[in-house]
Formats: sequence, structure tokens, C-alpha cells
Amino acid sequence: MTKPTELRSLSELDRAQRLIDARKELFNLRFQLATGRLDNVSRIAIVRKDIARLLTIAAEDAAAVERSAKRTRKSRG
Repeated sequence: MTKPTELRSLSELDRAQRLIDARKELFNLRFQLATGRLDNVSRIAIVRKDIARLLTIAAEDAAAVERSAKRTRKSRG
């Protein structure tokens, strides 16, 4: 499990790569669960929460960019 402060300190590219890796891991975990080979079932929940954290931080960044763009347009106009 990765802390949000740790994720926010990463670059956007690093966070995108972590998201890709987490989604691949979740796919593999679900596959192992379906075939009966998964030992640690709780790992699925941990990976899902990591994905949610990464997506939340990405949405926060996008909202911050949008807010700053609106402020810039207001000050110019």
C-alpha cells in the first residue's frame, strides 16, 4: 500500500506507470483467484485501493489545472 503523500511526490509519468502496473497486477490476481491459485486474497483489495488513490490524485491534478486556467482567463479578460 502506498501513501497518498508518497504518490503526490512522484512525477505524472511515474504515477501513470504505477497505475498501469497496478492494473496489470489486479488482472493477474483476479486470474489467479479464478483458477484457484491465489494465496493472499486480501492483496486484491490493497491493489484496488492503490488504483483508486492514483486515479483520485490524477483527478485532483486535473481539477487544479482547470482552476488555474479559469483564473488566468478571468484576470486577462
